[in-house]
Amino acid sequence: MDALEQFRADTRAWLEENCPPSMRTPMPEDESPWGGKRAVWKNPESKQWLDAMASRGWTAPQWPSEYGGGGLSKEENKVLQQELRRIKARPALMSFGIWMLGPALLEFANEEQKKEHLPKIIRGEIRWCQGYSEPGAGSDLAGLQTKCEDKGDHYLVNGQKIWTSYADKADWIFALVRTDTTVKHDGISFLLIDMEQDGVEARPITMISGASPFCETFFTDATAPKGNLVGELNKGWTIAKRLLQHEREMISGMGMGSGGGGTGLADLAKDYVGQADGKISDATVRDSVARQKMDSHAFGLTLQRTTEEAKAGQGTGAASSIFKYYGTELNKRRNELIIELMGTQGLGWEGDSFSDEELSAPRSWLRSKGNSIEGGTTEVQLNVISKRVLGLPS
Repeated sequence: MDALEQFRADTRAWLEENCPPSMRTPMPEDESPWGGKRAVWKNPESKQWLDAMASRGWTAPQWPSEYGGGGLSKEENKVLQQELRRIKARPALMSFGIWMLGPALLEFANEEQKKEHLPKIIRGEIRWCQGYSEPGAGSDLAGLQTKCEDKGDHYLVNGQKIWTSYADKADWIFALVRTDTTVKHDGISFLLIDMEQDGVEARPITMISGASPFCETFFTDATAPKGNLVGELNKGWTIAKRLLQHEREMISGMGMGSGGGGTGLADLAKDYVGQADGKISDATVRDSVARQKMDSHAFGLTLQRTTEEAKAGQGTGAASSIFKYYGTELNKRRNELIIELMGTQGLGWEGDSFSDEELSAPRSWLRSKGNSIEGGTTEVQLNVISKRVLGLPS
């Protein structure tokens, strides 16, 4: 048995012993493991699963072990992901720290900052949110005006952010702030701010779906120690662009889901449309489901290939805009197909005549529309693709 086969055998045995039974079932939205200081664990096994995975560094399997990561090679991580899928394991941790901030810290932070923040991210001890967009700086993000003043031993921050996902539940925020008002892109810095202070207020925004995942975030004489500046002063735009690539890749992955509530599209179609000889009975529906599954699979393979190329030093660059655009459209089409498969049962908003899965379908469908706005609008992505990928004139 070679080393990789031994790793698979050891991993499989460890997962069988440590993954609780309920963590091998579809995950309800109210059991999403976001972690953080104020986390409420509806299912205690969610916390048990997080602690177990974090003890191995497997919430961030390829991050360096000196910061609490798994230290796995890409081949080992591939095996780990295969074994997790084999037992249908839930994510142990959902985290903007894992998806966005952590990779940026690994690339731009100093050693002290890495040792301070990365282990806490991996263990799910701190819940992070992102402070980028402002009321007057959305598509033109570099026009942000949140002011950050040097006060000797600390920074003083005043301003407003908007569309801050889960800011009302977050412990810390990674924010773009203006440290030089005389220039645009070269006057932006990247700052980490503790939200547990009187100078920070988060107000939830109710969306059409009835949920409030986004917030307005206000800074009124909020403070941050000098050591919370990541990278160089006034060089935050470089970090911002790199982090946006990670965010867009994360959003693009939403297009790879298999169906509502953990149910596969084919099974959903059989339940609502009917089946004959084990196949979806309606040929048109069968074609739609097959096309969606093929597109999702092809997209997943492309993401996997690009990830491996990036780890080999080739990078993704503007290609992340392609992934964000396509993943967004794929996710919207998937949610529209789920509604179509459910028929009138997919249009319910409340009432005992609808199952939990049916009630979540229209909300997920409405939520998917936001994918084409967050992380850079579809129009922005198409501009990036036209200029930086296709080389078209402005």
